[in-house]
Amino acid sequence: MMEPLVDTVIEDPRWDRAGLATISDRAAAATLAALGMSANGLMLCVMGCDDKRIAQLNTEFRDKPGPTNVLSWPARNLSADLPGTPPTPPEPGAADDAEPLGDIAISYDTCAREALAQGKTLHDHVTHLVVHGVLHLLGYDHDDDADAALMERTETRILETLGVADPY
Repeated sequence: MMEPLVDTVIEDPRWDRAGLATISDRAAAATLAALGMSANGLMLCVMGCDDKRIAQLNTEFRDKPGPTNVLSWPARNLSADLPGTPPTPPEPGAADDAEPLGDIAISYDTCAREALAQGKTLHDHVTHLVVHGVLHLLGYDHDDDADAALMERTETRILETLGVADPY
């Protein structure tokens, strides 16, 4: 039996009402498809939490106090050696033993505030942040200008397939 691509863990019930599981499934599948990758044999976890929980995680893992919108923890470093070049795609596992890409945490409170401030729907903003998080799991980053430009172009292209306007 094939495992699902996304395991969604809901810590804050507002994420159930917002449809985080559906958004995450759709955004992750679209990200892989846009990169020419099959979802078969790959998996990731998305945890929907609140500002208190993500602030704890942000402090613990990034030494940055306070909440943020999304955090990601890649299972392995897939980053490219040269800035501005695409990362190496992961090797998928077996259908019944999927290769983990990593974990994503997303805060309802921060996402809702940002969506309102930016005049976006919560659905579109969360879709963007999940795509962003999945790209981080796949080795994309925005540590320098060339990598940031590649990541933004890739996000914009993926979001277009999902009917979400360019966030940049």
